[in-house]
Amino acid sequence: MSILKKLTIAGTAATMSIAATAASAQTTNLRIQTHFSTETLSGQMAGEFIEDVSAMSNGEIQIEMFYASSVVKSAETFDAAATGILDCDMTGGAYQGGKNPAFQFTGDLTGGYANPYQQYAWLLHGGGYDALNELYNSYDMEFVGWWIPGPESLSSTRPISGVADLEGWKFRSPPGVITLIFEKLGASPIVMDFNEIFTALETGIIDGADAANLTNNIGLGLYDIAEHTNYPGFHSMPADHLACNKSVWDAMPAHHQAILKVGMQALALKNTTINEVSNAENSVALAEKGLNMYQWSEEDMNVYRQAVQDSWVEYATTPESKSLLNAHLDFLRKIGAMK
Repeated sequence: MSILKKLTIAGTAATMSIAATAASAQTTNLRIQTHFSTETLSGQMAGEFIEDVSAMSNGEIQIEMFYASSVVKSAETFDAAATGILDCDMTGGAYQGGKNPAFQFTGDLTGGYANPYQQYAWLLHGGGYDALNELYNSYDMEFVGWWIPGPESLSSTRPISGVADLEGWKFRSPPGVITLIFEKLGASPIVMDFNEIFTALETGIIDGADAANLTNNIGLGLYDIAEHTNYPGFHSMPADHLACNKSVWDAMPAHHQAILKVGMQALALKNTTINEVSNAENSVALAEKGLNMYQWSEEDMNVYRQAVQDSWVEYATTPESKSLLNAHLDFLRKIGAMK
């Protein structure tokens, strides 16, 4: 056989192999909703996650992202994914506390973890994935990953220098245990959707908001109205999740599942670290503009921590919530972060 003929046959075989591979490649198309707008840092990071996943999958995974809860309200995203209106939910588990108080402990331990890295450690090395999916799977959803911007800062149109200032303070609160905590401290939490905050603050329906960290509060325009905040934050450190319809997840090839999971871990690291930098830079800029920033005394912090621990016990009323809370607390005690 001539060299030319051998090369022709080899080339044909290679072309057929590539064609067969292309034909057999599975594609995954996901419709995902996030409560973040494209103007916020977190919204921009969600866009970067889409680009990473597309690149790692060589275009096999395509994501259509719906920003600022444009399909359904933030708290309804989980159900929309579970029932097939969407494929995945990129909001937060704490929105689902009405289903089961255990969902509170899928997102925010409200002061239990000192920083995002402790909380990621529980997820990655403390059995967190299994503990969370025991709950999520029972609601036809698969927990894929967390991304944690870091401790949040309250925004307010009146001073919030300590516990005494919370008496009668009307503020936007996410649903869940945070409402119990602040009620114990004298405040009046009002649960409302993430994207109603600016108007409610502007019209005086609320005095302040538990919305996001310093940087994302800027993106939401809250400091255009509110002249008071606390920094560094302490009261809340929610983990936004990616959770997908269980049937959609199970139908994906294993390498697509791995790409999404690792993509979320990459997003987590980039998101947490960029927020650390941005918050520090923005704290300087906001102080120069005259924003009042408060750091609570240790005495006030002790009052807050006691309210937190009392509220955890009060809120964890189901076997699932007690189990998940204990999984966190066991880990915190194991690493010496809690007695």
